[in-house]
Amino acid sequence: MIDALPDLIATLPAYLGGHMRLSVAALLAALAISLPLGILAARNPGVARPALGVASVMQTIPALALLALMVPLLGGMIGFAPAFFALTLYGVLPVLRNTIVGLQGVDPVVREAARGVGMSTRQSLLRVELPLAAPTIIAGIRTATVWVVGAATLATPVGATSLGNYIFSGLQTRTWAAVIFGCLCSAGLALLLDQLIAACERAMQSGRRRGALISALVVILAPVLVLGGAVMVNRASGEGSVGRQTQVDAGFDDGPVIIGAKSFTEQYILAEVIERRLEGAGARTERRENLGSTVVFDALRSGEIDVYVDYTGTLWANVMGEEAPIPRHQMYAAVSSWLYENAGIVALGRLGFENAYGFAVTADFAESEAVTSIADLVALPSLSVGADPEFFARTEWERTRAFYGLSGIEQRSMDSAFMYDAVRNGAVDVITAYTSDGRVLAYDLVILDDPRGALPPYDAVILLSAEAAQKPAVGRALAPLIGAIDADLMREANAVVEVERRSVSEAAQLILDAVEP
Repeated sequence: MIDALPDLIATLPAYLGGHMRLSVAALLAALAISLPLGILAARNPGVARPALGVASVMQTIPALALLALMVPLLGGMIGFAPAFFALTLYGVLPVLRNTIVGLQGVDPVVREAARGVGMSTRQSLLRVELPLAAPTIIAGIRTATVWVVGAATLATPVGATSLGNYIFSGLQTRTWAAVIFGCLCSAGLALLLDQLIAACERAMQSGRRRGALISALVVILAPVLVLGGAVMVNRASGEGSVGRQTQVDAGFDDGPVIIGAKSFTEQYILAEVIERRLEGAGARTERRENLGSTVVFDALRSGEIDVYVDYTGTLWANVMGEEAPIPRHQMYAAVSSWLYENAGIVALGRLGFENAYGFAVTADFAESEAVTSIADLVALPSLSVGADPEFFARTEWERTRAFYGLSGIEQRSMDSAFMYDAVRNGAVDVITAYTSDGRVLAYDLVILDDPRGALPPYDAVILLSAEAAQKPAVGRALAPLIGAIDADLMREANAVVEVERRSVSEAAQLILDAVEP
């Protein structure tokens, strides 16, 4: 872990700044909603019940699902906005509930006394009831703070920069130092903000208004200070590349080219390859990684990102809603035509390899059970199959079960980072491996034949948004990649990260050395 610290610390200002900006903004918005609503609801039971009901329902929705739902609700927008709205909703309940409980817990005799000395309802609220309820309300704010800061790590799949970038990328590349570092930073941030709010509470109780004000300002201004540091770091690190870009008249406009990537190793590698090709041609670039399949496609369609790599089988089933697969070249033609006609998206071309799902077993299992194809599995009792959750929701899983009579097989959903170890260690019998994954060879796995064609082809394709397709310079920069990356090269690059534990940059350089003259 110590060896990885310099690289982790180098990205900390940007990730921590994004996390703080998102968390504090969502908390302030949640307070702006829940405090006035709580005051109103405390005096009106008819408002309290529905308000708490709605807030409680929001809280029961898993944070990751709530974040993902915000993307289509906001028209395919990714980044800060969907994460902000989701986290705001997530932070409302504890503050709202504690505000109602705190105000309703004020002794009625105290209210009567306030009215007896001539206080108006407003004066009683501000001078008597809220100060008495403050400990309960602040306890709710502290709870909301911890919840929101923790949930903000899940904002990475919707394109928001956060400390979750360490966790998601670390899980996929099995860089456990990054996972631990991200968790520690997130926990530390939650504790820091919690203690600042506690200091503010103590200052208020002791009558030290200046101390309370300073604590509140630190909470509010901390994201600005950290983001300022991130900007300075980014400017310092980017001076050389800016100088190179000004020497190239490549036809790029002033805005950066936004590169998207899903949340697995191959996508990180290809995103970096694309980034280097574009930067070499004079473009400014930004990356949005760890996006879900639906999120990244919606972002491309809406113009939130400009380019990413997807797979024909995914587009065929998830985007076009088709069920029965067709031959490989026909599928590419059909997908390309549909994307352009329905979304203005241009399929620049196939990279040259296919990353399909393949049912894989260990070589020892294949030999001992005499298994060579998916059809052979039906004769084996009590089998379990491990796959990423997305696969079990796909039509090809239903088709595979129907074609081969696998209705009784046990399904075990798990992150793709853990599938290969699970089958190697015997935790599951079969996994749906990615055929271009370097661990297939490294772990001595056997991909079973699919004689009935249940699994569709998955050619890797570079997709351009409608706007990016109007910039010839983008296409020219990426054209040398078309047809230049075969399955062996992609497996080798994936193995650099997944097996040899080297960096994504080294894997990308391996591909660029093979592609560029």
